[in-house]
Amino acid sequence: MMKGFTMGLKKLVLASSILVSTLFAGTYNVDSEHTDIGFKVRHMMISNVKGNFNNFSGVFQYDEKSNALKDLEGKIKTSSINTSHKKRDDHLKSADFFDVKKYPYITFKSTKIENDKIYGDITIKGQTKNINLSLENGGTIKDPWGKQRAGFALSGKIKRSDFGLTYNSFLETGGVAIGDIVKFDIEIEGIKKR
Repeated sequence: MMKGFTMGLKKLVLASSILVSTLFAGTYNVDSEHTDIGFKVRHMMISNVKGNFNNFSGVFQYDEKSNALKDLEGKIKTSSINTSHKKRDDHLKSADFFDVKKYPYITFKSTKIENDKIYGDITIKGQTKNINLSLENGGTIKDPWGKQRAGFALSGKIKRSDFGLTYNSFLETGGVAIGDIVKFDIEIEGIKKR
């Protein structure tokens, strides 16, 4: 009987702490004009090709009291990939890579945020994996127009082959033309919903 009471009390305390943290959390829409979804991947094993996605949306919960990110979810339009090279971008949009007609979005939903790490489910080309990213918190500020803003940076990496992005060509000297590791460098700024 006492064990059941103790378990019930623990659940009540946990539920109360979650409720309190969400009471102080504000909902922010990602500001696409001040957000950059960047990536880079090895090319010919000697350099990196950099790019970004130009069309995306997202929302996050930010607790102003504890100055902490609480939740993040977003959606990236795969056809908005941009590496500043049209022929390469067209190839990346094809079935060899993102197959944008069949898989128009990349999605991300956080599952846990601890200290300077964010864990979440990312879905690319119909494959979902849990990944972790390093989190650098920028904090909040009121802008000159009276809007509350919050910002943070994320960095990390994935193996593109884990998501069915396996296209490659082999070099005569050995190795491959396109690396398997894709590194992310993301800057996010959001505006608090009124």
